[in-house]
Amino acid sequence: MKIKFTYIAFLSIICISGYSQKAAVASADKEYEKYAYVDAIKTYERVAEKGYKSQDMLQKLGNSYYFNADLENAAKWYGELFAMTQDVDAEYYYRYSQSLKGIGDYSKANEMLEKFNQKSGIDSRGKLYEERKNYLEEIKKNSGRYNVENAGINSEYSDYGSAFFGDKVVFTSARDTGNFSKRQHSWTNQYFTNMYVADMSPEGALSAPQKFAKSLNTKFHEATPAFTKDGKTMYFTRNNYNDGKKGKSSDKVTLLKIYKATLEGEKWTNVTELPFNNNNYSVAHPALSPDGKTLYFASDMPGTLGQSDIFKVSINGDGSFGTPENLGPKINTPGRESFPFVSDENELYFASDGQLGLGGFDIFVSKIEKDGSFKEVKNIGEPANSKKDDFGFVINTKTSNGFFSSNREGGNGNDDIYKFLETKKLEFACEQLLSGIVTDMETGAILPNTKVTLSDEKFNKLKETTSDATGKYIFEEVQCGKAYYVKAEKPEYVTKEVKVTLPKESGETDLPIALEKSVKKVKVGDDLAKTFGIKIIYFDLDKWNIRPDAATDLAKIVDVMREYPTMKVDVRSHTDSRQTYKYNEKLSDRRAKSTIAWMIQDGIQASRLTGKGYGETQLVNKCADGVECSEEEHQLNRRSEFIITEL
Repeated sequence: MKIKFTYIAFLSIICISGYSQKAAVASADKEYEKYAYVDAIKTYERVAEKGYKSQDMLQKLGNSYYFNADLENAAKWYGELFAMTQDVDAEYYYRYSQSLKGIGDYSKANEMLEKFNQKSGIDSRGKLYEERKNYLEEIKKNSGRYNVENAGINSEYSDYGSAFFGDKVVFTSARDTGNFSKRQHSWTNQYFTNMYVADMSPEGALSAPQKFAKSLNTKFHEATPAFTKDGKTMYFTRNNYNDGKKGKSSDKVTLLKIYKATLEGEKWTNVTELPFNNNNYSVAHPALSPDGKTLYFASDMPGTLGQSDIFKVSINGDGSFGTPENLGPKINTPGRESFPFVSDENELYFASDGQLGLGGFDIFVSKIEKDGSFKEVKNIGEPANSKKDDFGFVINTKTSNGFFSSNREGGNGNDDIYKFLETKKLEFACEQLLSGIVTDMETGAILPNTKVTLSDEKFNKLKETTSDATGKYIFEEVQCGKAYYVKAEKPEYVTKEVKVTLPKESGETDLPIALEKSVKKVKVGDDLAKTFGIKIIYFDLDKWNIRPDAATDLAKIVDVMREYPTMKVDVRSHTDSRQTYKYNEKLSDRRAKSTIAWMIQDGIQASRLTGKGYGETQLVNKCADGVECSEEEHQLNRRSEFIITEL
């Protein structure tokens, strides 16, 4: 149904019957101002056929078709408008662009978008186009992920707006024409809507529909329900109509409101309107968050950024509501956003004609972050989207089955419901998860309750967490291809900071961290060099004097010996097999003695130190004389040992 509660002044529904049309533009203008577009179109076109055309009339004629989603005729009349003059408001460039998309003329549509951006200056829709002129390629990349077919429940009238209700689907339809009189809506020439229900198989096949919740029906519109998971509470859209009385705005317009009903036995009752409804703006198309604690909806209430925006409001534990919040400029545009739906995976699907699409309303999706912010908005692509209106998307993430509504070519009626199977998930911006297990370096035991800090390349702190009972830490939503520092801190352990560069593709990066104890138990026979990771005390070639870098490592040994005043250490120096046996023995012995002399000079008693050089007599691998080895293999033999001989 072309009203879909999303058009000008955000779907102001006016219930007008028996109006006598006149052949004057003035009377057509009156119909237009009251959104009676069907009647206005008839009059305007009769006048145009007689050769009378004005800028104002062409604008209104184009708008009448545009807001009824007849983009082909909208393009025709906007085309005549632009042939007459291009001195029009920027919004007409945008509407003409959308209408051209509706007939598949994307080249000219993009030309109009260019001019719209130049003329509007600050409109975010134009900025979006400037930033993403390759949007059609992006949409193509996202396409081909759905198997789409007619849902099998459509009539010759308008059918749209599906909602899951257990193993059933409830939808909106204008098929009920009434027994005695046919009540048509002057906006669209369609009948007023009621809700219908159909059983749903696990594969998404629907049975013959029946009327749903007859106790809720009025003589005006009931549409687009949303149900709590227990199936006992329903939110739905209705005209401003309470207890048999029709409410109107200050402009004498009957707008839309969201109502709440509860199920008692098999009857829906206790119908109440939500407290943030208002006679002077529309509130429609409710959707619930997976936990049922947040209600999303569309409205043109104060604070709206465009013609209609998506809002959210918290549902408190006592059933009261918080203050509605606009979802902001990442989701909402100066155009029209409507028909929100939040999946079990916290993905917000919605319809928009302000985001970059194929024409009319397109379906878009954005991931809801834990802090309530939104990731990049993406067009879900063809065949779910088309050059006509596509909206009302719902999906069961467990089965990948779902439904959406569209007025695309080949349908049964005005709007139709289509079922789909999602065959491939949409990839959002590259996402990485950084995690790891913190363990004891010596024993391999897991270390729970370890403080783990994430910093950027410049050591700016970004996040902090604590390892869980299994020793695991997790940093979610870190950026692909970026370098980070991860620091682990725990009492009685040496703080360790590790640099990691994440891959450029989505996934999970595992970064285990092993911590070294700051206080270690030692015993006779232990090698203090191994304890401190000292592989070699470096000397210059053919020299035995202690270099500054070697002094740093020796200071660690000295410090331990001061902590253990009765400890005695045997200093052992080794070489590789290169050079002669006798040369290596003498060189290593001089180096061992030089090391001891440095430690005595640094305050260790000579009686606590022994040592000698062993040359190449105690090789740790195959690299003896005449055996070909790499430099790395030879280096394993060039080592220093500080063996505890007494405590």
